[in-house]
Amino acid sequence: MQREDKYDLIFKALGDTRRREILDLLKVRGRTTGEVCEHFKQLDRCTVMQHLRALEKADLLIVRRDGRLRWNYINPLPIKELHDRWISSYADSAVDLLARMKRKIEGF
Repeated sequence: MQREDKYDLIFKALGDTRRREILDLLKVRGRTTGEVCEHFKQLDRCTVMQHLRALEKADLLIVRRDGRLRWNYINPLPIKELHDRWISSYADSAVDLLARMKRKIEGF
C-alpha cells in the first residue's frame, strides 16, 4: 500500500466520532469486542464491528484472538507518523520561540 493511501485510511478512520471514542476506550486498556459493544449500547453489534474493521484496516487497531474472544488494542504508531510528518516541525518552532523569549526576559 502506498504511503498516501495509508494516510487516507487513517484520516477516514479518525474522521468518525465513534471511532475516536473507541480509540479513547482502548487507550485506557485493551478490550474485547463484547466490551466495546457494551459501551455503545445505542449501536448494534454489526455497526460496532464495522467501526472496528475500519480502524483495523487503517492499522489503528491491533487484534489478538484468544479462543472465542477477540481482544482489541490501540496501535498509536500511525498517529505518531502523522504527528512526525505534519506537527513536529511546528512544535520545534514553538520550543525555539519559548527559548528565545526566556533568553530575552532573562536579559532584562
